[in-house]
Amino acid sequence: MKKDYLLPSLNDARKRNKETSEKFSFSLDERYKGIGEHKKYHIITHGCQANQRDSETMAGLLDAMGYEMCDQQKDADVIIINTCAVRQNAEEKVLGEIGALKRLKRENPDLIIAIGGCMAQEEKTVSLIMEKYRQVDIIFGTHNITSLPKLIYDVISDKKRKVEVYSKMGEIIESVPVTRFMSHKAWVNIMYGCDKFCSYCIVPYTRGKERSRDKKDIVAEVEELVSQGYKEVCLLGQNVNAYGKDLKIDYTFGDLLNDVAKTGIPRIRFMTSHPWDFDDTMIASIKNNKNIMPYIHLPIQSGNDEILRKMNRRYTREEYLALFDKLKAELPGFAFTTDIIVGFPNESKEAFEDTLSAVRHCEYDNAFTFIYSRREGTPAAAMEDHVDMEVKEQRLQQLNELVAYYANKNNQRFKDQVVEVLVDGLSKRNSNVYSGYTPENKLVNFTGENVKTGDLVKVKITKVMSFSLNGELIKE
Repeated sequence: MKKDYLLPSLNDARKRNKETSEKFSFSLDERYKGIGEHKKYHIITHGCQANQRDSETMAGLLDAMGYEMCDQQKDADVIIINTCAVRQNAEEKVLGEIGALKRLKRENPDLIIAIGGCMAQEEKTVSLIMEKYRQVDIIFGTHNITSLPKLIYDVISDKKRKVEVYSKMGEIIESVPVTRFMSHKAWVNIMYGCDKFCSYCIVPYTRGKERSRDKKDIVAEVEELVSQGYKEVCLLGQNVNAYGKDLKIDYTFGDLLNDVAKTGIPRIRFMTSHPWDFDDTMIASIKNNKNIMPYIHLPIQSGNDEILRKMNRRYTREEYLALFDKLKAELPGFAFTTDIIVGFPNESKEAFEDTLSAVRHCEYDNAFTFIYSRREGTPAAAMEDHVDMEVKEQRLQQLNELVAYYANKNNQRFKDQVVEVLVDGLSKRNSNVYSGYTPENKLVNFTGENVKTGDLVKVKITKVMSFSLNGELIKE
């Protein structure tokens, strides 16, 4: 029996070619404008910065349809869960949230529940939702976010579930409406997808191939943000330093950094860098532009060559440490963070010790550490693993203690110093305290008066912790 919906396929998602991706300009169909009048929506976002930026696009589309954003699920006519598929616990949390929405659907049968993001790109997940979570009305993937207005329109019109998940390399779609969730900091996509195919990672399957936006579109977006008073942009990509390689032009991420810096935006950040593509042009651009912030996230994942080979990381321990040492020498005062996976299949005690020694060498300001999570469809999922979870948990704890030690050690240099802080607003834990970030991406909680979100202020650091700083506003 032929299905009337489009399911994802990991086999199709693996495919790659060397052709430049097609570029389209989005325009909202007149049929969809106004159907959200006097109705509200609520978006739940899981995962990385790319997902947060996708949620801003979803919000922009819904706003263009006439919907209004709301804070409470119970007040919403449309609820969207934008999902992450990087780790199993993230998926389990999402499934729990979907289950909890069953009550709201029972109380309001007209409520539209939509599931998007990376989980929607997985065959097993879509099949599970279709079978066990009848309250879900729409499933859509990372490649067809712009289909959301049509999917909502169709659900309202014929009261049937809609599933549309493309498994393809992807294209570039410009002129899509966006509703920024922050008024002073903005995510700016410079490219999409990933071609690295690390053996443990599902992202190349859920996000498609590496495809770069046109430099003119990126710079124009940043210029518009500057005109709106934004103080910081973060240039986004699964591997930002591969920018431009697919366009077959003599223009690299380093060149893009130079052009974005010329817009005059006070602060520029970028996420995430793969060690494989970190070249001298990029280093020179960072050195020569003061509005590129002194912070680099450089994932190592493991400090052991055998594990790195099995991960398909494309560099050795020696190559990574040589690059790291070069960056430390070329960029004094910069803060460095990393990603580390503990318990990759059959990680030996010696391999784990290699990771600890790499951390001791690099003395990171922070590290995002995880126990390996099996992702169905990836090469690592088929690897045998004889290491007990208890051992993995012990290793993670040992690693986290070492990371915290160096984080605290690095933060000591800020004690009694005056730093510049871009204010995010009041602290979530204390309404008498403001919070924001230094150029080095250090979280600062500080006291003061007459401070607004988006202000760039001077703060004297009075107390140092491993992962944050306390201070007092300096009155100018």
